[in-house]
Amino acid sequence: MKFKALVGLLAAGLMATSAANATELEVMHWWTSGGEAAAVGEFAKAFDATGDKWVDAAFAGPGEQARAIMVSRITGGDPMGAFQFNHGRQAEDLIEAGLLLDLTEVAEAEGWKDVVNPSKLLDACTVDGRIYCTPVNIHSWQWLWLSRKAYQDAGIAVPTNWDEFVAAAPKLEAAGKLPLAVGQQGWQQTGLFNVLMVSLVPTEIFQKVYGDKDAGVAAGPEVARVFEAAADAREISKNSTVQSWNEATNLVITGQAGGQIMGDWAQGEFSVAQQTAGDEYECLPGLGVVEVLSTGGDAFYFPKLDDPEKEAAQKRMAAMLLKPAVQVAFNLKKGSLPVRGDIDLSTANGCMKKGLKLLAEKKLLPDTNLLITPDTSSQITDLFAEFFADKSMSPEAAQERFVDIIAQAD
Repeated sequence: MKFKALVGLLAAGLMATSAANATELEVMHWWTSGGEAAAVGEFAKAFDATGDKWVDAAFAGPGEQARAIMVSRITGGDPMGAFQFNHGRQAEDLIEAGLLLDLTEVAEAEGWKDVVNPSKLLDACTVDGRIYCTPVNIHSWQWLWLSRKAYQDAGIAVPTNWDEFVAAAPKLEAAGKLPLAVGQQGWQQTGLFNVLMVSLVPTEIFQKVYGDKDAGVAAGPEVARVFEAAADAREISKNSTVQSWNEATNLVITGQAGGQIMGDWAQGEFSVAQQTAGDEYECLPGLGVVEVLSTGGDAFYFPKLDDPEKEAAQKRMAAMLLKPAVQVAFNLKKGSLPVRGDIDLSTANGCMKKGLKLLAEKKLLPDTNLLITPDTSSQITDLFAEFFADKSMSPEAAQERFVDIIAQAD
């Protein structure tokens, strides 16, 4: 038999063996926009390259609905192979119930403690000294995305901070543009408020309200200013009727809206639309006022499965998610920052480089998901859904309800 033919047969045999031994894992997540789908595709491609099989189970809906379904499946005895949650306290009950796989041995073998930056993201995966999740990125909410086309069409300069953005709203409206695009979902409106909280008052206020649960500070004049700014945002977004966040981002991409307050995942949509930071759009971290980023993001958890082969595949996936090449490929498409502090992102766009600079300078705050329980978060989301829907609710009345929520938070 000729050598080449022998090699071909051997390769075919290895491929057949690999396919036969491939372990399928169902992976649940809520990444369904264009940029998100492209990013999660990098994870799937990398996992399939190991010889296993990523079975995608994307949920086309808000994260809070996806989380409820995931928890229901796990507690109901029908666990998936892996699932995405945000960094923070969302999986506490599942861990306490003993339903999630302990990844400590994987983390130690892969040296996660030496490479995850900031370390608090790995701390958020740790309970009683054991590690239960793989952090995969750093997402920050504190961004104002601006359409250069919208402002050029209106004949005005692109704003450089929040006050200029609000002041430009009447001229944008006169030119037939929507000043501020906001999806009509409570989590988007709550996120907007929290960006105002971080960006318009000293960062200690944010820490005292969400970290210390200080109701007195929540009732104070600094937070009152934030609620006044939220009322401004409500007014200049009054004609925004889209539902999803990526529909709002598309209004900015197409020049129909002046701007959007949204997390850095919006970069993935600009990338899919082949737009370039500094050319078609601009980005203002901290609304151009207080340049600071919250360190939230996403992590993958793995339910316990009564199947040794699948458990081994789960651990392979957990390790794969933090490999340097995978981190680069995923985060460049997701618009997020990598959790590894030792990889080269020289190909990052201008907005991502702004984020990397703030990360290097440690101008960071913890994400609200790291500070408050899902129950408290849900109450705040309900408040802002009502505030944005009901223009008769005054900023003062909304602040009073907010204070009550913070007073009862744990």
